Amino acid sequence: MLRYALTRALSLGLSLVVASVVIFAVIEVIPGDPAAYMLGMNATPEAVAALRGQLGLEGSVVSRYLGWAGGMLSGDFGVSYTYKVPVADLVAQRLWVSLPLALYALALSTLIAFPVGLIAAARRGGATDYGIMGATQLGIAVPNFWFAMLLVMVFAVNLRWFSAGGFPGWEDGLLAGLKALTLPAIALALPQASILARVMRSALIETLGQDYIRTARAKGLSRRQAVLRHALRNALIPVLTIIGLQFSFLLAGAIIIENVFFLPGLGRLVFQAITQRDLIVVESLVMLLVFAVIVVTFLVDLAYAAVDPRLRRRT
Repeated sequence: MLRYALTRALSLGLSLVVASVVIFAVIEVIPGDPAAYMLGMNATPEAVAALRGQLGLEGSVVSRYLGWAGGMLSGDFGVSYTYKVPVADLVAQRLWVSLPLALYALALSTLIAFPVGLIAAARRGGATDYGIMGATQLGIAVPNFWFAMLLVMVFAVNLRWFSAGGFPGWEDGLLAGLKALTLPAIALALPQASILARVMRSALIETLGQDYIRTARAKGLSRRQAVLRHALRNALIPVLTIIGLQFSFLLAGAIIIENVFFLPGLGRLVFQAITQRDLIVVESLVMLLVFAVIVVTFLVDLAYAAVDPRLRRRT
């Protein structure tokens, strides 16, 4: 297991290095001077020169990349041109909104998808199965931002059970924070639960057709016992892949939902940084989100090895 983990960590570490080079290169190939782009068309040469020094744009490309990468490794992400504060402080503030939101949405998605997928697989070909598949297809087709606005209309405007947007802060209490994140989490969880339920159903149906399941049934196990003791464990491998991808998406791709609900998260920060031409924030945030995706991928690989010991024997 240790050898497998080290091998995967080395592979993902190389992926992180490649990603950092690509992100830095994308900023470099932007037409024109990044400092002039950030300041706008009416900027004076003196202001552009001063900002170039602040951004560390002097020197060779290699030295600037090494300085940027070294700063990232030491926790120095630079200073935001728009907010005039360290980017690390901005990320720390916004992460305490985006991370709980992603975990909340992922928990809701998993709690919905697992029983729904199990029921659909157990009732394959029946009315229940067709009904579940139709509902999940609708859940995938409905845009999450439209569903989010529908939730606001029903539960915030009409019923007044939740606020229409904003985040009070965790200092107001755990319940107040979770209440503010409930509607956004539901809006994010619906399409993810639909996808996960369909994958769960397909994986279980494929697993239930294997010889060892028929052997277990022949030995006297009920269908429920065969599913829970044998089929479910092997069906989890593709499901874990989807869960890992969903968490990465929920953490990095909730820009629209955070803007619908006016949540001060990472997605909204990226959107604001792009519109305000704050390239320092954009560059650092994209790198951090790539790092988060790579870490989640590494954890999913470890979960693979825990679920399927055959993977450990191949390394």
